[in-house]
Amino acid sequence: MLKTLVMLRLFAALPVPPEVSGALLKLQKNLPGAHWRPQENFHITLCFYGEVSDAAARDLDGLLGEIETPAFEVALEGAGWFGRREPTAVWARVRESDELRGLAAACARAARRLGLPLERAPYTPHVTLAYCHGTPLEEARAWTERHHAFRAAPWQAGHFHLYSSRARPSGPSRYVAEADYPLAGFISPEGMY
Repeated sequence: MLKTLVMLRLFAALPVPPEVSGALLKLQKNLPGAHWRPQENFHITLCFYGEVSDAAARDLDGLLGEIETPAFEVALEGAGWFGRREPTAVWARVRESDELRGLAAACARAARRLGLPLERAPYTPHVTLAYCHGTPLEEARAWTERHHAFRAAPWQAGHFHLYSSRARPSGPSRYVAEADYPLAGFISPEGMY
């Protein structure tokens, strides 16, 4: 159940398991202007909700809890960057799947039902590795080319979280899993959800 919240920046996301996060850490080097994300912040965003009131967060929690989606395989392959003239972030690409797109769409529908405004950018599944400040385009291009063949072992997505993003006085924001939503048929080490 969702903990008590005061206006927080919320997003729904799949967690990245530690064995995959470890492989991602090896990509975090040799890019000028990159502010590398800590391992505990690695995730695959399904839907970004932005600033949400306590009441709306509780309603959102209820709607996300109603999503019925089977567990599915997730894999990372390749790399990319956001930003046309000036790179703003570099990331590991998530292999496309109907299941992933369906879950992201269900999370977005929950927001629309509550009247929450959503980003208009097309959904690009990824794991952000760094935010970039002053990174030359040719350096981002070269970094992406070096990691074009990156592959991580696939894993079974058995649940997703509603995360809050909490600013810190210095350093990257801290992401806190406020609620957990199991996917149907997932067998965890403790048994079936």
